[in-house]
Amino acid sequence: MKKQFIRAIFLPAFLLFNLLLQAQSQSGTDSTGLPGDQFSLQGALQLFKEATSIEEFEKAINNDGNHVNNLDLNEDGNTDYITVIDKSEKEVHAFVLRALVSENESQDIAVIELEKTGKESALIQILGDEDIYGEQVIVEPVDEKEQARFDFINNSNNSGPSAQFDDYAPGIVINVWFWPSVRFVYGPVYRPWISPIRWAFYPAWWKPWRPLGWAVWHPFRVRFHPRYSIVSTHRVVVAHRVYTPFRTSSVTVRTRHSTAVGNYRVTRKRTTVTGPAGNKTTVRRTTVKGPNGGRATRVKVRRH
Repeated sequence: MKKQFIRAIFLPAFLLFNLLLQAQSQSGTDSTGLPGDQFSLQGALQLFKEATSIEEFEKAINNDGNHVNNLDLNEDGNTDYITVIDKSEKEVHAFVLRALVSENESQDIAVIELEKTGKESALIQILGDEDIYGEQVIVEPVDEKEQARFDFINNSNNSGPSAQFDDYAPGIVINVWFWPSVRFVYGPVYRPWISPIRWAFYPAWWKPWRPLGWAVWHPFRVRFHPRYSIVSTHRVVVAHRVYTPFRTSSVTVRTRHSTAVGNYRVTRKRTTVTGPAGNKTTVRRTTVKGPNGGRATRVKVRRH
């Protein structure tokens, strides 16, 4: 009777403790410890898709209710304002998403690259900056039926890629010509947008907010994932050449996160596997850009 009484008291407490541990573990899913954890590339692309102008898009990114931006790169306790600048050339556009870090420094978070490929066709990708994500991360819209099929296969394999930074299988290339923002950009009255916002001169509607903790932020972040995939193929090549000379990097941001970025890159590129006989094999992966902007992975194996 006494044992049953003790079991009745401690068993529910033990189960509750386990549930809390699981919840804590799940809240850290996909966390890299890099600044990029705090900005959703997928969410930014979704907001771009829904916007009817680039000004509206910039406002949407800096709206806390949209849960796309949770960055605090200067660590002042408030979120950073993200400006949008269009670097364009003929029928290609590179929309630079740039954080205001201080009066003298800014940091590129990502760039949305858009190219018109026909009378009624266009391609789009968003690239996360390597200083923020540890490596260049490429995201593009996918066919939702194709993505659902791949996710089903991927999720059934415990050794499959993570939901955040490993590459999904190549899917169908999506024509984004009919997105309202794309039609606006290629309309006859459009002029390349350059954000008028500067450090300490913010719009009256914007109020910075305290960044959310990872356990709260992560569920908001992942809700955008099913519509967009991380890929290894750089399809929008011309727009990237237009953007590259204008890329801006903050010394403060690079210095502050150099250890985390360095550790991430080592983890991504080196994997040590212990074999059944106790011998160890180090696999080094190097990502190489191809002549058409694509990327290939070279694998070098060294046995100890």
